[in-house]
Amino acid sequence: MSAPGSGPAAATRRRPVRTVTVLVSCLAVLAAAVVLGVRALGQEPTVTLLANWTGKDEQYFREAVIDPFERKYHVHVDYQGSSAESQVLSADVEAGTPPDVVVLTGPGELAAYADQKQLQPLEKLVPRGDFSKSWVTPRNGHVYWFPLKADLKSMVWYRPGVGAQQRENAAKRPDQWCLGMGSGATSGWPGTDWIEDILLQRYGPGVYERWARGLLPWQSKEVKGAWTTWGKMVGAGGSRDLVLRALQTEYQKASELVTMNPPQCTLEHQASFIRNLDPWTEARGRYEHSTRLIPGATADNAWEVSGDLVALLHATPQAQELIRHLAAAGTQRAWSAKEAGLSVNAHAQPAAGDSTPAWRRSLARTLLDRGAVHCFDASDAMPPPVRDAFAQATIDFLADPRQLDDLLKNLDSLGSAESLSWLTSVCDSTRRSGP
Repeated sequence: MSAPGSGPAAATRRRPVRTVTVLVSCLAVLAAAVVLGVRALGQEPTVTLLANWTGKDEQYFREAVIDPFERKYHVHVDYQGSSAESQVLSADVEAGTPPDVVVLTGPGELAAYADQKQLQPLEKLVPRGDFSKSWVTPRNGHVYWFPLKADLKSMVWYRPGVGAQQRENAAKRPDQWCLGMGSGATSGWPGTDWIEDILLQRYGPGVYERWARGLLPWQSKEVKGAWTTWGKMVGAGGSRDLVLRALQTEYQKASELVTMNPPQCTLEHQASFIRNLDPWTEARGRYEHSTRLIPGATADNAWEVSGDLVALLHATPQAQELIRHLAAAGTQRAWSAKEAGLSVNAHAQPAAGDSTPAWRRSLARTLLDRGAVHCFDASDAMPPPVRDAFAQATIDFLADPRQLDDLLKNLDSLGSAESLSWLTSVCDSTRRSGP
């Protein structure tokens, strides 16, 4: 899954869902009232946009994407940023006041909205050929989303001067992994990333895709093996101090342990965006493919990826113009340059001879490498109830791995509901290995 850290009590009991739900619903009603009020003023055309960027990320998004659109088209963008955007969108849709445009990390969530006929087709607005089919997979005969930015996963970060043998030795020590599980309403997703990547690297894209599409049971030996491997690598249920450190640390803060004197950890399994956070900038971080450090990994050039996906809920002229703007190569290039993510628009890559760092070019090449297999983040591809339960389960497992059988049984039960919308494709290549 692609927000504050969980305390020790959160490791052993469920969060108070009712309170969170009521709060989110109230915020959604307030936001809807503000949107309707802005529209009622009629001073200028308005388009509403919901995404997950707040703080400095929101500032960058406004500068690189929103401000140029408003100046060019004289359309006001009523932007709402929320780390709980899934809950806000759900409440907005239920209230009948959804935003015109939304940016979500989960194609599984968008598939459900498409099946409910909440989304508008995009094939006439987004040029064919700008994005590979794996990023704009049709559903029910239409394209309903496209990526504004993308990130590589399947990466392990380390400081310069930490040689291959040192990294191999560190990977065998749970205390040498920088791990933070906190992320507000989406806490636990760093754990899902670990388990997904272990499954991909050990058993290949074929097994990974079957699982991400709901066709391989959670209690299968492959999936259970991924959980137990992760548990051994990061010390699940082991040292109390180590487990509490992981549970109480926000994912953005995990890498700060690298810059302590002496460093408190050596390696971090995290997506490409981590490179622009202050600790790894200060530590001049390097990365290598995770398959080299995961026990039993055999995958050949397989990468887990994620993306922020744009979808249209109201096909007003202003919203359609915003969709075209967000899909345009110039917009994607500007946002990519401002933010840590990368564009997978074939026409938005760094120009030859510009000042783009070599590491960033390497990431961009890997995302577009036709010889590689790219598999979308499995939890993001899953239906929201399964995704959320998966994230919570990683927290519970890290605190007490003896719960694993019950956790997997519960996930199998949730995933068997007939009302869920599953994707038909998650990986982008015919080179999918495994049964």
